[in-house]
Amino acid sequence: MTEELFREDAYLKTCDAKVVKINDLGGIVLDKTIFYPTAGGQPGDSGKINDITIATTVYDRETGEIVHVPAEGQSLPDEGSDVTMALDWERRYLHMRMHTGLHLLCAAVPCGVTGGQIGAIKSRLDFDIGEMKLDKEEISEKINAYRIGNHEVTSSWISDDEMDANEELVRTMSVKPPRKGGRVRLMKVGDAVDLQPCGGTHVKNTSEIGPLRVSKIENKGKRNRRVNIVFDEG
Repeated sequence: MTEELFREDAYLKTCDAKVVKINDLGGIVLDKTIFYPTAGGQPGDSGKINDITIATTVYDRETGEIVHVPAEGQSLPDEGSDVTMALDWERRYLHMRMHTGLHLLCAAVPCGVTGGQIGAIKSRLDFDIGEMKLDKEEISEKINAYRIGNHEVTSSWISDDEMDANEELVRTMSVKPPRKGGRVRLMKVGDAVDLQPCGGTHVKNTSEIGPLRVSKIENKGKRNRRVNIVFDEG
């Protein structure tokens, strides 16, 4: 399987790799990658492999392989050839900032998460709020108070058995924690801001996120509310 370099260092912008195969649909499979594949509400990365434009990165549903999907009409590299990857860093970094911001949103709204989506401009989480009332300004203030606290964002791994014994760590009600080779990756924000399983890419410190605000709270059912956040440009 492809070595997932982005798991341990989300700030890698380039790397050398070898082409393992070209699949039946023309997707490129490498021995290692810095490109995050679509998962957990976070879009797949784009960028370049040599001079080839990569439109997105996904998991193959049948094999689980990470597939780099080239834009149409390009010549593909030979299997076994050495290549150089270059990430669309500006887009990825926006996703990293937004994804970390959603962890702060989780901390500000202590309810189960029923869905979510990360974008470069706008992101959202859906919450099962029960009888709780949500206020845009109050949530925005809480998020930004966490953000300016300059909290370190770190990752660690626990075993599947440890995860099963600590189900209270799981905030997502409809999506199971991402498990890799018998272990689960935890993301921790500060000492006590947020701790939960997550496989995405994040910034190293909340100070990197930038100002955020809740742009809209949508009613998606009797108990479900969608909270949208955007970067607050002023």
